[in-house]
Amino acid sequence: MSPVRNDAPTVEIVVPVHDEELILESSVARLTDHLDHAFPYPWSITIVDNASTDATADVVARLCESDQRIRGLQLDEKGKGRAVRTAWLASDADVVAYTDVDLSTGLTGLLPLIAPLVSGHSDVSVGSRLSAGAVGARGPKRELISRAYNLLLRLVFAVRFRDAQCGFKAMRSDVAQRLLPEVHDDAWFFDTELLLLAEHNGLRVHEVPVDWVDDPDSRVDVGVTAKEDLRGIGRMAMRFLRGEADVDLGDLQRQPLGHDLGRQTVTFGVIGVVSTLISLGIFLVLRDGIGAVAANVVAVTATAVGNNWANRRWTFRRRSDQDRRWRWASTLAVYLLTIVGTSLAIASVAGDRVAELVALLVSWFLAGVLRFLLLRRWIYR
Repeated sequence: MSPVRNDAPTVEIVVPVHDEELILESSVARLTDHLDHAFPYPWSITIVDNASTDATADVVARLCESDQRIRGLQLDEKGKGRAVRTAWLASDADVVAYTDVDLSTGLTGLLPLIAPLVSGHSDVSVGSRLSAGAVGARGPKRELISRAYNLLLRLVFAVRFRDAQCGFKAMRSDVAQRLLPEVHDDAWFFDTELLLLAEHNGLRVHEVPVDWVDDPDSRVDVGVTAKEDLRGIGRMAMRFLRGEADVDLGDLQRQPLGHDLGRQTVTFGVIGVVSTLISLGIFLVLRDGIGAVAANVVAVTATAVGNNWANRRWTFRRRSDQDRRWRWASTLAVYLLTIVGTSLAIASVAGDRVAELVALLVSWFLAGVLRFLLLRRWIYR
C-alpha cells in the first residue's frame, strides 16, 4: 500500500449512477482496491444515485456500511451533470473528481489526473482518449462521432483540449465552487460546457492520455446524445456572442504574460498568410468582373471577421467578454483604415494588372503591420 501523509490534500471521487445494481458493487471494489494500493492521497468516494428504479439504492447502502470512506447521495432527478455538480459543490475535499461507474477509463490514469491539481500547476484535469499516448478500444461508429464532435468544438470555439466527453475529470475544489454555478447543463453536455467555460475564463486545463475500453452494455443513446450536444454547442456559441460567459474567479484567475511578442508575431503572421491567400483568390476571381478596387473591398471584407476572431483567440489569447462594445468599435475602425489604405493604393495604378497585384500585396502587408501594432497596443493592450 502506498504511504499516505497526514497533511496530504484530500480527494473525493464521485461515481454517478442510474440503475446500476448489477455492476456497482464490483466497480467500487475495483476502485477502492486501486486507491488503497496505488494512490498516495487521502480519499473518499461519493456514489450519487440519480433516481434509480432498481435496487441500486440498496447496493449503495451496503457499500456505505462496509467502508466509512464511502458515502451515498440520493437525487430525485436523472442527469449526469446534475449528479456531478451537486456532489462537487457539497464536497469539503481539496480536489474533486468523477469517473463513470463502468470504469471504462483505466484507473492507472487517476494519479496523473490528480497530481497537476494538487501541485497547483493546473485548475482542471481531464482524461483524453484522443491525445498522443492514449490507448482505446471503441467501435467505428463511436470513434467517428467522437472525433467529429471534438473537431467541431475546435473549429467553433478554438479550444485546445482534444476530448470533451471522456468520463474521467477532476478539479480543484476552490475552482469548482466558482465555476460550477455557471454550468447550466444537467445531462451529457455538462462536460463540454464545463471545459468551454474553464478555457474561456483562462483556467488551465490539463489533459491526461488514458486507456479506454468501451462498455458493451452501455445504455447511452449515441444519436440522442449527439443531438443534445449539438444544441448545447449552439447555446454556448450564443452565450459567448452575447458576452455572458465570464465567471468571477477572483484571485484564481491566471494572468496573461506581460511580454509575449515573439509568439504573437509568429501567430499573427501565420494567420495573416492564410487570410492573404484566401483574399487574393477572391480578388483574382472578381477583378475582371467588378474592378480592382471593388474586388479588394470584397476580398478584405470576406476574411475580416475570421481574421479578427483567429487573432483574438490565438494571437492575443483573449477570451474575456469584457469591453465588447469597445473591442468591436475599435476593430471596425482598424478594418475601415485597411479598406481605405489598400483601395487608394490599388486605385493609383488601376488598369495595370501586374502593378495592381504588387500594390495590393504591398498595401496588404503594410496594413497587416499597422493592424498588428494597433491590435497589440490599442485594442488588446
